[in-house]
Amino acid sequence: MKPTLPLWFALLLLGAAGTAQAAGNVPAGREKARMCEACHGLDGRSRMPEAPNLAGQVEGYLAAQLTAFKSGQRRNEQMAVIVQALTPQQIDDLAAYYAAIEVTVGKIPGEPGR
Repeated sequence: MKPTLPLWFALLLLGAAGTAQAAGNVPAGREKARMCEACHGLDGRSRMPEAPNLAGQVEGYLAAQLTAFKSGQRRNEQMAVIVQALTPQQIDDLAAYYAAIEVTVGKIPGEPGR
């Protein structure tokens, strides 16, 4: 488990750096997200149990993860095929789009009503 700790720390730093420098275009990201819709949903809510929800995630984190899939640093067979065609700007656009989706949380199970 120790070898993965430096990787996650590096990704965390990349995500934090990406947040300050994010240059994504939300409308362009929405258009590009159509290729993600089957698994992650156009609204960023996953349609498949093995695909994470992307709505409301931190923009820099999303960009860092897509970049890691593209470089092979992070591995997933489906994502490896999809990200290869993405430019850095398209990665930023997708990250901006999914980060811009507002997520609301309902009642937490087991807690009394508010």
